[in-house]
Amino acid sequence: MANPHSGNDQANRETGVDAATFFGAQQFIAASAPGRVNLLGEHTDYNDGFMLPVATPQCTTVSVALNNNPEFEIYSSTLGSAVTFGQDGKAPEGFAQYIEGCIRLLQQRGVEIAPLRMHVTSNLPLGTGLSSSAALEVATLRALRALLGFELDDRSLALIAQQSEIQYAHVNCGIMDQMASSLADSEHMLFLDARTLETRLLAIPAGSELIVIDSGMPRTLAASAYNVRRAECEAAAKELGVQALRDVANLADVERLAPPLRQRARHVVSENQRVLEAAQGVPAERFGELMNDSHYSLRDDYEVSIPELDELCELLRAADGVHGARLTGAGFGGAVVALCRSGAAAAAGARVVERFNASGRKAALLLPTTTDTRTP
Repeated sequence: MANPHSGNDQANRETGVDAATFFGAQQFIAASAPGRVNLLGEHTDYNDGFMLPVATPQCTTVSVALNNNPEFEIYSSTLGSAVTFGQDGKAPEGFAQYIEGCIRLLQQRGVEIAPLRMHVTSNLPLGTGLSSSAALEVATLRALRALLGFELDDRSLALIAQQSEIQYAHVNCGIMDQMASSLADSEHMLFLDARTLETRLLAIPAGSELIVIDSGMPRTLAASAYNVRRAECEAAAKELGVQALRDVANLADVERLAPPLRQRARHVVSENQRVLEAAQGVPAERFGELMNDSHYSLRDDYEVSIPELDELCELLRAADGVHGARLTGAGFGGAVVALCRSGAAAAAGARVVERFNASGRKAALLLPTTTDTRTP
């Protein structure tokens, strides 16, 4: 959910040097991790619910080597920004907090980590709701695992990444983003149960492909609204006498709640039902209907959409070959995702972006990509 690359350094994104230049003759190890697009299951992870994310082709790469100096030296070529902090020090606010969290949590598990030099680069679009923070955390942990040789399975790695964001970046996030970045790929949906951490790779509906469009609208209210919605869901679960809204099996049970808890719970319960239906395997047309229903629920019951996201989804639904569309991510800006007939996505996405931007807005087509974006 969070954007680890926020701040004034965004103006310097094109000024950075690459890893080879940064390290010079020094040997280094690199590891990458993708962002994610959530197809169904929005705002369900912190309610112990179900999700269907897919990894993005775009990714973040972290390169690492031992440092001859007694400090951690971290450089983001995406931002053109460098920070340092000591073995007993704290990273400054910003992208380095996510990395420091990974380091400190590994040290708490008994992993010895000497001062390091680290280089970060990403072709994940920032602030779009594709989870650049989770990609940074997972790539960091993968790079450290490769450099230092400690054992850490991918599920445990995701849990450490989540705690890094909670404890060091102070974002009370669910587990979906880190699990998707660690375990998903760009060819399958990852079914995820947030309570049991059960995961299964599932096929994207046959004969279909994805469209992802960045609305160009910054997610300025997403963090504050996220915390409010989370508190509302906890209050709704308490009134319903359940551990979490995941435990509500009958949608009618939420109707006895007073607004706005009724609407918040109705979204979560119905969203879980949509994920479980989709995970059983449905045709692309039905999957698209579930995506449409998800967006309407996020717009009307969860109240996290904005007019620009609604307009993009309507334009997508009207495009040739599109089965359904919804916002993806926390809302209040960011990106939308659509399921489209195979072979039609590029043309449909380009037409929608052109129409949306006719009034001077700055949406951008993120998927399908026109070039290979797997290696920044």
